[in-house]
Amino acid sequence: MPPLIAIEEVSRVFTGGARTVTALDNVSFEIQAGNFVSIVGPSGCGKSTLLKIIAGLLPASSGAVSVSGRRVEQPLENVGMVFQAPVLLKWRSVLGNVLLPVEFAKLDIAGYADKARGLIKLVGLGGFEEMYPHELSGGMQQRASLCRALVTDPQLLLMDEPFGALDAMTRDELDMELLRIWEERKKTVLFVTHSIQEAVFLSDQVFVMSARPGRLLETIAIELPRPRTMEMMSAVRFGEYTLKIRALLAAAGGATGPVIGSTM
Repeated sequence: MPPLIAIEEVSRVFTGGARTVTALDNVSFEIQAGNFVSIVGPSGCGKSTLLKIIAGLLPASSGAVSVSGRRVEQPLENVGMVFQAPVLLKWRSVLGNVLLPVEFAKLDIAGYADKARGLIKLVGLGGFEEMYPHELSGGMQQRASLCRALVTDPQLLLMDEPFGALDAMTRDELDMELLRIWEERKKTVLFVTHSIQEAVFLSDQVFVMSARPGRLLETIAIELPRPRTMEMMSAVRFGEYTLKIRALLAAAGGATGPVIGSTM
């Protein structure tokens, strides 16, 4: 089966004044449709840059990116993005924020309203449709942001440390919520995180990146049963995966992140 995403020898160089920074260096990988894949690596290794290149928001300096067999040369239409900050418009209600991509795409808002309400209910925000961002907790705002990314039913979901700013319990809840939605809707997810434990817990595969310039050190297949449960984090196999990824990062000179149990 052809991959949904194909990255071929992608590099990205930023030039500013007299300084040149290589963010990504010769990165190649493939992602099959329906898979949940995480990227871990030190700060500044190009993880977010890579997501932007895949989404068509930033060009690669060299190499090629293809999605569904078509080369990415402009912003993708069939993609949802979730960032670390919810980026909700403060003057719009939860429902209004969720429907924003529908308006941008000039689709029938009335036709998507019921779907938006269904998503809001799905993530546990039923009854909050007319509330405004300042009336919501950080976790609730991020749930609304997830609904916004899903409302146009994209085939691909790109998530850039979406739960990194949340407290541990809320992060646990949203990780479980995300897995529940993924298992129900079978989107392809590419998830950037600094947490090795979160990556192992969520993913079918983990891409381990080196310190800048970002290179792909290794792809780790996570062979843990699904559906995942929080109890799996205490399993021997889970610990073996996290230790292997930490060792890869340490050997490459990158930050290895917090120890097991401290980020989720």
